[in-house]
Amino acid sequence: MPVARPSFQEKSKNGSGGGTGTNAGTNSSEYKEETAAEIAAPVPITRPSSQQKSKNGSGAGTNAGTGMGWAALALSILSLFVMPILFGAAGIVLGFVARRRGAEGLGAWAIGIGAISIIVGIFILPFF
Repeated sequence: MPVARPSFQEKSKNGSGGGTGTNAGTNSSEYKEETAAEIAAPVPITRPSSQQKSKNGSGAGTNAGTGMGWAALALSILSLFVMPILFGAAGIVLGFVARRRGAEGLGAWAIGIGAISIIVGIFILPFF
């Protein structure tokens, strides 16, 4: 037969509860808590340089952003014909990402063509 434990309100009425008054600590075996702190090794925030990547053999070097650079260039060229604001902005953003990943030439062309497309779309096309 299970033993009924008194509720918190009943304990406080009887004076046998929790941590205040003269009975502090006499009933501490009912409240078992476990606290712990985990210690983990710190994770470095900096990315390895291209020299460290080549030493480790990981990373593709300058070819890492080539696919993204071609996609950015395609979006920028497409923006010359269809929706220059939307596709031009997307080409510029992807161009910056491609330059960051190592495809400087493709990223720069995508940024330039996207910017020209936006300028033409905003200032010249409304007159036609």
